[in-house]
Amino acid sequence: MWMPPGQNQSWVSEFILLGFSNDPTFNRTLFVAFLLLYLSSVLGNGLIVTLICLDTHLHTPMYFFLCILSLLDMGYVTTTMPQMLLHLLAHSHTISFAGCWIQMYVFSALGLSESIIFVVMAYDRYVAICYPLHYTVILNWSLCTRLAGGTWACGFFFSLIHTFLTMRLPYCGPNVVNHYFCEGPSVRSLACVDTHLTEMVDLVISVFMVVAPLSLILASYIRISQAILKIKSMQGRCKAFSTCASHLTVVTLFYAPGTYIYMRPNSSYSHEQDKQVSLFYNVFTALLNPVVYSLRNKDIKWAFLKIMGQSRLAC
Repeated sequence: MWMPPGQNQSWVSEFILLGFSNDPTFNRTLFVAFLLLYLSSVLGNGLIVTLICLDTHLHTPMYFFLCILSLLDMGYVTTTMPQMLLHLLAHSHTISFAGCWIQMYVFSALGLSESIIFVVMAYDRYVAICYPLHYTVILNWSLCTRLAGGTWACGFFFSLIHTFLTMRLPYCGPNVVNHYFCEGPSVRSLACVDTHLTEMVDLVISVFMVVAPLSLILASYIRISQAILKIKSMQGRCKAFSTCASHLTVVTLFYAPGTYIYMRPNSSYSHEQDKQVSLFYNVFTALLNPVVYSLRNKDIKWAFLKIMGQSRLAC
């Protein structure tokens, strides 16, 4: 379990993830519940991606970005849930130092990418409502692919900084992480040195990747609200607002718990409470996103009914 000090930057070669409980019976109950949540999340987001790919009427910038969001959600939840499900049934709850490094990196990369895609989706709604006649000209497919590529690139780049600064800290014991996966603040709290400098760098990244996107989203919706108020027809106003309501809902579900977790110093870290908050924005947000978009979006409903009708005719 331990490495000699001279062999590596960190003396710890593996971490032990406590998870939620040590009771085998309770863990089996949690396994069934979380397995259903995980499968529902993957199937729901997978269905959104499939519908958008198959239905040509959904080949628009709005649904292209929704497809990216669903792919991010599937990757986001798959980074943590399979391992957590395994640990709920296994006696050993260990994860190697390298495995912890990779999990932290991929999880934060997908999370940061998701925070940026929300800005892109807000920009899409801004162009659609404020410049409807120029929508397809402004948001052409060349720009859409560049925005999508830039989203992934920014997420994985800034995640590398965050993960490198956390995992290069010396960890000389204990190696027990009071969490169900390797999340930055929970692992960093085990470091053998003062972590204020790392926390400050993380705070700067959080401001850039959380506060800045939120500010851009807010600015977009201020302009959108002004444009909606100029619409004379009440029906037109309701239709314009309904296209934004789903996006605003998922933005709130994602940013509120994420901001609570990452924009605080270690001194205010509460393990049990933060596990619950992390579970919400990791699992439940990915589960609720396709539900929110499916319930409030007629195009998604029609695409589903059309494909189901084609499947029955084929049978």
